[in-house]
Amino acid sequence: MTRFFVPGDAAAVSVGADEVAAALTGQPGVEVVRTGSRGMLWLEPLVEVDTADGRVGFANVSPGQVGALLADATSVCSREPTASAGPAPEADHPAYLGPLDEHPWMTRQARLTTARLGVVDPADPDDYARHGGWVGLRRALGMAPEAVVEEVVASGLRGRGGAGFPAGVKWRTVAGAPGPLKFVTINADEGDSGTFADRMLMEGDPFALIEGMAITAWAVGASEGYVFIRSEYPHAIATMRRAVETARTGGWLGPDILGSGLAFDVEVRVGAGAYICGEETSMLSTIEGRRGEVRAKPPIPALSGLFGRPTVVNNVLTVAAVPSILADGPEAYAAHGVDRSRGTQVFQLAGNVARGGLVEVDFGITLRDLVEGFGGGTRSGRPVRAVQVGGPLGAYVPADRLDVPLAYEAMADAGFMLGHGGVVVFDDTVDMGRMARFAMEFCAKESCGKCTPCRIGSQRGVETIDRLVAGGTESDRRANLALLQDLCTTMERGSLCAMGGLTPMPVRSALTYFPEDFGLSADGEPR
Repeated sequence: MTRFFVPGDAAAVSVGADEVAAALTGQPGVEVVRTGSRGMLWLEPLVEVDTADGRVGFANVSPGQVGALLADATSVCSREPTASAGPAPEADHPAYLGPLDEHPWMTRQARLTTARLGVVDPADPDDYARHGGWVGLRRALGMAPEAVVEEVVASGLRGRGGAGFPAGVKWRTVAGAPGPLKFVTINADEGDSGTFADRMLMEGDPFALIEGMAITAWAVGASEGYVFIRSEYPHAIATMRRAVETARTGGWLGPDILGSGLAFDVEVRVGAGAYICGEETSMLSTIEGRRGEVRAKPPIPALSGLFGRPTVVNNVLTVAAVPSILADGPEAYAAHGVDRSRGTQVFQLAGNVARGGLVEVDFGITLRDLVEGFGGGTRSGRPVRAVQVGGPLGAYVPADRLDVPLAYEAMADAGFMLGHGGVVVFDDTVDMGRMARFAMEFCAKESCGKCTPCRIGSQRGVETIDRLVAGGTESDRRANLALLQDLCTTMERGSLCAMGGLTPMPVRSALTYFPEDFGLSADGEPR
């Protein structure tokens, strides 16, 4: 019996992975295992075959190639790789990639959080265990809760949702808060353009998130957990719900986890599609059944969060990193990264890029290495003009500043933002005036409407950019430019949350580095 591994990840499914799996299923001597994606999205559907020498990959498999793949699998597995650096060439059978663990895309990475993506069956907790799963939870349950918190503090793990707040410090606050009822909530409302790491992890390695949540619950004294997933992620929703049921049946969730006395259960909640629900207090309101609207702080959620109780609010990648920290020790995790940006970051390459996908590397890699080294430059073959890092509210980094290190402090010092690790590439045909307008328009449409600077300022921003780009007299352009700068300052300083507070960042970066697209001179003056 030959085992074929076919991704069930949404990105692979969108280009025909389900049809490939269906064509393989039922063939004599074939077993099909659905996995997550390895993250090499330009090679999807990427099928792996279990051989005597390990698993080897075949790129861009189509249903019509399955017959040739079955006939040639044994002989093809002995050949040298033919598509190690880019899209597979045309052939009667899928291009042979060799062992994917030896592929240049993989060997340069430091896969800690995403080590099992594309490797394990996301529906099988035993397969998860065979690849190192549950080790961290077992160790944590043998420790005092406060010791678990301090290990996370010592690891230097920071929130991967964008703010970069130290996870262990947040846990310490919740653990020290009084009250018999506490919550663990996971923000999987991954709404930033060019981001998909949360989705990929939930679809490909859901038990890592469940294990991380159980460790968090033990550390802070929580008894209930919620995973809040955006409605646009039906595959992730189904996979997480199935994994929760399986974990409950296997004793990894429930009234007495592994006989430790820890009573903790998880529920999956689905959002209604609002970007603002990615903001932590808006997400909590939605879980409570109320309108997704930002709350004023203080109080902070760690002290008064879900239903007014102390609540951990973390991103998917943050909590999914916890099992490896507890399994291998905080020192091993902190050995990765630079300065105060410890560990690894999961970057997502998207936009006009030749090799898009998921890359987990140490903090400190340069943006140029990520875009050109891993991404291979633009898909169009034209020069890179700008790269947006950190989602639709992140700054546009010009091509001559791509050597900036991707770390929290280094990016902030350069006037940029790391965010959730989304990286969107644009070539030299992009109109940055239109991109700045998009930032304001996005804010106007996605604002919860609670605060005036965000609700009204973004709409006025759209109108002002339109007038600025349209031209007019020099006096008119000066007035519109001054008004736009004032609007940005008001939104930045007066908005209740990062939705309005960060919208000026892409606008200002476009004005600073691409003034010609607004009809301005190189020094930002009207021409």
